[in-house]
Amino acid sequence: ETLDPTWYERKLWHWYDCTDWAANLHNCPTVAYSGELDSQKQAADIMQQALAQQRLDLVHIIGPETKHAYHPEARDTVDRLLASIADRGRQRLPREVRFTTYTLKYNHMSWVTIDAISEHWQQARVDAKLGPSFVLARTQNVTDLTLDMPAGWAPFDSVRPVELRIDGEVLETYPPRSDRSWKVQLHSVAGSWQLGARPGDGLRKRHDLQGPVDDAFMDSFIFVRPTGKARHEAVEKWTAAELTRAIEHWRRHFRGEARVKDDRQISDDDIASSNLILWGDPSSNTVLSRIADKLPIRWTSDEVVVGERRFAADHHAPILIYPNPLNPQRYVVLNSSFTFREYAYLNNARQVPKLPDWAIVDLTTPPNTLWPGKIAAADFFNESWQLRSPREE
Repeated sequence: ETLDPTWYERKLWHWYDCTDWAANLHNCPTVAYSGELDSQKQAADIMQQALAQQRLDLVHIIGPETKHAYHPEARDTVDRLLASIADRGRQRLPREVRFTTYTLKYNHMSWVTIDAISEHWQQARVDAKLGPSFVLARTQNVTDLTLDMPAGWAPFDSVRPVELRIDGEVLETYPPRSDRSWKVQLHSVAGSWQLGARPGDGLRKRHDLQGPVDDAFMDSFIFVRPTGKARHEAVEKWTAAELTRAIEHWRRHFRGEARVKDDRQISDDDIASSNLILWGDPSSNTVLSRIADKLPIRWTSDEVVVGERRFAADHHAPILIYPNPLNPQRYVVLNSSFTFREYAYLNNARQVPKLPDWAIVDLTTPPNTLWPGKIAAADFFNESWQLRSPREE
């Protein structure tokens, strides 16, 4: 099977590819060190180029004729620079924030929080600066925003409204409160900013509820084992094998014992406190049967239906992540643990998500060290957790 990355793998590289996040070092004093002969020096060299594109000049200390170790003189130089940075201390309220993200998983920097974006895995950015009685901000791919300064730290006049100049618009906001805190929430409508949080309580991607599949394993989760019989033998064998593998590989890779409970043992407390990883199909897993008609992908005895696309249920199975219809503050995941497999274990640079928010697996192709089977279709949900139009890649 080809090792060429799929379009969705490339998008998911934005989660961890440091060059994409280089602009954030505007807000973090940084010193790099490399041995002159260290093969890993290339990482700092690449970051130096990425920072140059952000008009940042990286301080890169080189240990002469040194491999993967500290050169004594270079170490002294690094120590001196870091001590000076420590003496300056943390800027509790920087006058300027330049913040880049690709996911609401990481949506906050200092007094700027991005609450929603137009499209995940595209660059979202906020450049914000404090003036004497105003805030100047420029945004990209951002639809909901909070500016929040804690008690004692708002630098504005306590009786004058603060003017917010954002993307060419001017909004008059509130003065700081008596404790010198200041908080403004904004949302855009048809490209125009309005004060206040976005009305309505419909499903939207938000911080810690934005996918992809692997995000469910960054918090409390339970593998939910089916106790019934699946509709099709191939599905039953595949889900049972993938669950057995998931339990084993969580222990092997993350050095912990995954919690496993039978579907009929799942309690209200479990639903409230944990992401539920459901194995099996709607016939074999009672929890899945409760929510199957509330998911955007339908799984019947005959077919798996994804919008206009249909896949025969006797040899296809869905993987997906979605807000749990029984508790939309938590995830439900179907038939998947973390999505990188044995091929990635050799090098942690490979240990990144392989699948987006949903995938359809063709079970006629056996699982291997890369995939749980042949991926017949896969995509992200949109920002409202609904199916997007089929794409051509």
